Amino acid sequence: MRGMKAVVALVAMAVMLGACHHKKERPQDRNDYRNEVVSDAPVKKPKRSRLRKEVQSWLGVPYRYGGHSRSGTDCSGLVMEVYWAVYGIKLTHNSSEIYHKECRKIKERELREGDLVFFSFNKSGRINHVGIYLGNGDFVHASSSRGVIVSNLGEKYYRKGFVGAGRAYV
Repeated sequence: MRGMKAVVALVAMAVMLGACHHKKERPQDRNDYRNEVVSDAPVKKPKRSRLRKEVQSWLGVPYRYGGHSRSGTDCSGLVMEVYWAVYGIKLTHNSSEIYHKECRKIKERELREGDLVFFSFNKSGRINHVGIYLGNGDFVHASSSRGVIVSNLGEKYYRKGFVGAGRAYV
């Protein structure tokens, strides 16, 4: 019974993190001549990307304007630190400059894990918020009211403020 609880917990974690990948079984992969379990090996945990591991360590960090540490960070500080830790890429601590000078613009439908999403929540239309895309519409960012959180591009508030997406230059 304990083993079943572990399997259920692992499946739930994989679904939550979007890390569940299904592979189509090919006939040559099947063991047609046996009906019993071939291996008693324990179920392996699904692999999480380096980005997701790093993001997990930042979740819940409080918002601090101008900050870029786990004691407090703003949106571009979070992006700057995560990009350095995961990809070894140095980005500036300014969401507008990152968009205009440090990434190639891409269409929303081209988004993939690690790309950047940009927003404007002011009347001027100037970019003033950035997050890192995680997949399935989710992105991590530093919310001024809630700290580092994961949100979804489909949420009305972010849909309204969405300006564009970019892929950082390597």
